[in-house]
Parts: sequence; C-alpha cells; structure tokens
Amino acid sequence: MVTEPHTGLPAPAPADSCFENRELSWLRFNERVLEEAEDTRVPLCERLNFLSIFQSNLDEFFMVRIGSLHDQMLLDKDARENKTNMTPGQQIDAALARVHRLCGRRDAAYAALMQLLEEQGVTIVNFHNISRESEKYLEDIFRREFMPLLSTFIIGKKQSFPFLANKDIYAICVLATKAEKKKVGIIPCSGSVFPRLIPVPERAGCYILAEELILHCLPMLFPRYRITSKTLARITRNADIDADSIYDEDLNYRDHMEEVIKLRRRLCPVRMELSRALDIEVVQTLCSQLQLDMKQVFEYDSPLDLDFLGQVRDSLRAHSELFYAPRHPQDSPDVDPDRPMMDQIAEKDILLHYPYQSIRPFLRMLAEAARDPAVVSIKMTLYRLARDSKVVESLVEAAENGKQVDVLVELKARFDEANNIAWSRQLEQAGCHVIYGISGMKVHSKLCIITRKTGDGVQYITQIGTGNYNEKTSRLYTDLSLMTARPELGAEAAAVFAALTLGETVDHTQHLLVAPHCLQNKLLDLIDDEISKVKNGGRGLVRVKINSLSSKALIDKLIEASRAGVRIEMIVRGICCLRGGVPGWTENLHVISVVGRYLEHSRIYIFGEGDAARYYIGSADWMTRNTLRRVEVATPVYDTALQQRLEKIFAVMWHDNRQARDQQPDGTYVRRMPNGEGALACQDWLYDEACRMAAQAARQAQQQREARAAARRRGGALQ
Repeated sequence: MVTEPHTGLPAPAPADSCFENRELSWLRFNERVLEEAEDTRVPLCERLNFLSIFQSNLDEFFMVRIGSLHDQMLLDKDARENKTNMTPGQQIDAALARVHRLCGRRDAAYAALMQLLEEQGVTIVNFHNISRESEKYLEDIFRREFMPLLSTFIIGKKQSFPFLANKDIYAICVLATKAEKKKVGIIPCSGSVFPRLIPVPERAGCYILAEELILHCLPMLFPRYRITSKTLARITRNADIDADSIYDEDLNYRDHMEEVIKLRRRLCPVRMELSRALDIEVVQTLCSQLQLDMKQVFEYDSPLDLDFLGQVRDSLRAHSELFYAPRHPQDSPDVDPDRPMMDQIAEKDILLHYPYQSIRPFLRMLAEAARDPAVVSIKMTLYRLARDSKVVESLVEAAENGKQVDVLVELKARFDEANNIAWSRQLEQAGCHVIYGISGMKVHSKLCIITRKTGDGVQYITQIGTGNYNEKTSRLYTDLSLMTARPELGAEAAAVFAALTLGETVDHTQHLLVAPHCLQNKLLDLIDDEISKVKNGGRGLVRVKINSLSSKALIDKLIEASRAGVRIEMIVRGICCLRGGVPGWTENLHVISVVGRYLEHSRIYIFGEGDAARYYIGSADWMTRNTLRRVEVATPVYDTALQQRLEKIFAVMWHDNRQARDQQPDGTYVRRMPNGEGALACQDWLYDEACRMAAQAARQAQQQREARAAARRRGGALQ
C-alpha cells in the first residue's frame, strides 16, 4: 500500500482513476442488460427479450459508436478523448476485446435459454439433430419455395464483390472444382419473402432457421462445385452521419434527410459476424474486400440475428407464467376524469409518472385544446412518435379547426428519420407550420405550449417532460411529464419556441434550464451552491437521476463537490464516465444503476434538502452533446406536493436492492441480490403505489358522487 509521507495514511488515488471511458462504460451497461437474460429470477420469455435487447444494443453500438471512432481515426488518429486520454484506435481495440468476452457470455446464455425452451415444447434445431425423413422434407421445401427466390453470386477475377447490406445475413461458401481455383459463393438469406422460422415435421414446436436451411442446401445452388467450407455472415455498417455537414442548400431539408437515410445503408463496414469457422484465407479475402481488420471479425455459437425470439415469445403467450405479470398504467389521483384538463391544470400543477400512470390525461389535454374556442395556438417539439400517433391526430384536428399549430419535427432523430419525415408531411398537409430543427444541433426538448385567450387575458398551459410524445414507449419507459399553468414557465417556454422558429436558441432564462446556453452553466452554479453550504459549515447534497454522464465540465465539478464534502447520490442507468468511491477524490459520491422491466428514462435533478431544495425534471442527460450541442429543456418543479413525489421516487430507487447495481471504485458494478422477504424492487413498488393511489382516488370519487346524489334526493324530498 502506498502511504502519505509523515502521516502513514493511505495516499489518495491518482486523479485519472476517477474517469471511465465512454465506450467501455456503455459496454458495462449492456453487460447489465445481459445479466437480466442470465437471471433465473426473471421469467423465461422476458429473459429472451433481454437477450434480443442486448444484441440490438450491440448492433447500434457498432453502427454509431465504433463507426464514429473509425471516422475520428480518419481525421486524426492521434487525437485523445478528454477523460481517459485514449486515442480512437485504443478505444476501438479495448471495446472489441470486451465485446469478444461479452459475446461468449451471450452464447452461453442463449444455449441455456434454448434448453429451457425445450421444456416448454419449443426447439430450434439444425441438421445435425433431425431425422433423415425431416431432412428430405425440408430439402423439398427448399426446392419449391426457396430456390426460385434466391440470388447467387460467385466471386472470381471477372466478378466484382457484391454489396452486403447492413445487418442482413448471407450464406458464404468456398467452392472448388478440379479445373478451377477455389472461388467464393455468396447467397443473401435475409428478406421478407420467406419466414424466418421453418417448422420441422418431427414434432410440434420444432423449427429450423431459414438461413440454416439455405446453408444446408447450398449444393443445390452450386451443382458444378464441391463446397469445402461454409458459414453464415452478417455485416454491420457505420451509421454515424453528420447530416448537417453534408447538407446541400439546393435541396429541401426533408429531401436531404431522405438522401441521408439512403447514404447510411452504404457506409463502410465496422464488423463481420460468422456462425462457423471458415478458411482463414477466405476470411482474409472477405476482410480485404470489406476493408475490415481481422480483429473486427466475430465468430458465434448462437444465431447472428435474434429477432426470431420475438416470434418464439408470441407462440408462448398462453403460458402467462413465462412472462411478467400484466400491468396497466393507472389513472392519476390528481386528475378528475369528469372535468376539462386545462381547467384542472389552471388550478394546480399536475405531474404524470409513466408507465405507472397513464399518458391519457396529456392526450386529453391536447385533444381538448384542438377543440377549445379559446385556444389560439399550439406549439410543440416532436422527436419520436408512435406509429398511430394520437398526438398528431390532435395537432391535425387543431389546424383544421383554424388554430395556429407550430410543430418542430426533429428529422435528425437517429433511426426515426423516415418515420418523422412521414409525420411532417401529414402535418403540413393539414395546415400545420412545420419546422425541421435548427442548423448544427438536434432539438431534443419535450415541450408543448398551449396559448389561450380568455376574458382575463392570455393564459399558457405548458407541458415539459423527460420523454417523447409516444404512447407506446410511455408504457415501457419511465418518464415524467409536468403540466402547468404557471405564467412564468409558460412565458419562458414560449420564448424558447419563438427562438426555434427563427433558427436560434435563447441565451438567457430565469426559471427554465435550456441548452445549449442556459443549462450546463446553471447546473454548475447549482452544484457550486452546495459546495458553498459545506464551506460555510452546513450540509451539501446533490441527487441526480439520468441516463448518462459524460460531460467533462460537470464531472470535474462533481469531483470538486465530493472533495469539498458534498454528498452526491447518482442514479445513472447507462454511460457513467465518473467513478465514485475513489479515495481522496470521489469518496462522497456514490453511483447506482437500475436495470429492470422498464427502461429508466426519466431525469431528475435535486440540489439541497429541506425547504431550500431545488427540484428539476427535463430532457437532458449530463453529456456534452445534451448540454452544449442540443436544444434541451429542464423545468423547475415548484409545487411542494410534487416535490415530495420526486423525493419519494428518488428514495425508493436509491434503496432498491433487487434491480440496482452499486458502482465500485474500479468502474465495475456489483448487483444487489436480495430476493423474497426484505427485497425492494423499485419498479414493482412504484407500480403498486400507483395502483393503491388510483384505487383510493376512485373510492373517494365514488363517495363524492354518492353524496351528491343523496343531497339531490334530500332536496327533492323537501320540495
């Protein structure tokens, strides 16, 4: 042990031991998702779902993060990131090494889950464990239904290498004849023309994957050749495009984004996955054609694409014990279903907590605004929407009713661009004024402003939330939505939107925290206030719930606060580039991560305690991109009852001992494992609490209705 001279006490750790690389931290998060697939306490079909999520997360990691690092290497291979001082190449090497280890665990988890599925009567087989009769049956299906629809490519001196689409599966084989040198055959296996799961006639619930059938039947496609080795392959391509940097001003911006979507499909490969070992010379040839390094090649024992697990889960719906118990968002006890929403919001602030509470009150507010003669305008920012969006329906209706409807549709919402382009067209056709974001940054805020003109003047009904206006994800993600008639918040929100319509951002706010100019600096000031309390002999406290932490400025300030004696409690679901508990640096800072049934998406910032505490909810994580390169909005929560609710939400999550993991000083996470008596699963507790509060409110409402009816009867009797 290293000790301080003269004192003999342990020396503080080096300052750089406080930092974690962003990419490696994200992989730690996906490892926590994989843990849910491995956890025997989670119902079987939900474990299958977590395994699928792990894979889709990993796909996006390669497309976006590894793709971005490759781009950085082309620009400046010696550049270093500002926390762990790693070059792009070092980050890629470290990430790939960790991915190889994680995929070994993924394969083991898949094998274990397949054994459990067999007990439920569902089996995924290959040609090594079916009878010859079944093999002949499947080969006949292949001749009739597959062969006419398949394309074949033979790669030789006169044949160019085909384009391999992102995330599609291909059968690849080595072809040989006596007269010719070895060639490579490639057959696309993906597509919607045939089902992914092919029933095997041996028994009900027995299937073979379509790509395995194609791989087995390759001799029928190449009758002149002898197949010496074969595999299935899947290519992942870079999807990280800076849409603004390639913007052609002669194009309509919406048309430009459609071109970006097309371009993304053809970006350079960043990973090749194989289902079997292939001749090393052939793998090297493929890498050469695809401009990949051998370290970017992954060989798996599990299928290359796990989307079919969704079909397996659907086939087992009748077995309720294999799934989480059904849950339904509850009615908010603060909302009277028999009164207009805007009248209720005018009386008091209302906070909805999804998915424990329903999104319906917000949708009802929007629908009422579309029809209310007093409503002059509706202004809204849209980032991701549901497929059949009730939000869009209300905005269209409002425009058709003659109201001014201004909608900022963020076309740069990654992987939702096509969906948002379609919605923008529908909104424009209805007469809405549609804005397509602003140059150089995404608009990620969740902001809705309804302006009413009454006899008392102008009234703002403002909604600010942490999550998208998406009815589907409101049942899957935890989010908070504040609806308020406070004029000070409405006026500032209106100013934010007015700046956006001019392609600008606000540079001053009094109440709201608004990136890029009025969020990070205000957060730093709020942390400084807690530092000052400690220096003046008091207690400092910072509590934060976010998805990710990577902003160097905020990390440095949190380290400073910890060293000053401020207690810092952080619930960070995903990326966390700061390590708590590091001696001499972050001893007063503790980080936990909660991964469970619902995706933790809400953001809560609390500074101080007691009557002096300040509470915020908002759309921004504590990342550089959110605080300095996006338009984000966080709102103060002034209502004391709602502040107490935020306190309770944070406290319940902080004391979770079932779904929470404690971050260690070395950046690893240790799961809190209690089960049975004494176990606290925060998501279960919050749902049960929502049910209890909704039932209590329903009983009170029924008693009030009965009391009113009794009063009317007494009045009639007196007459």
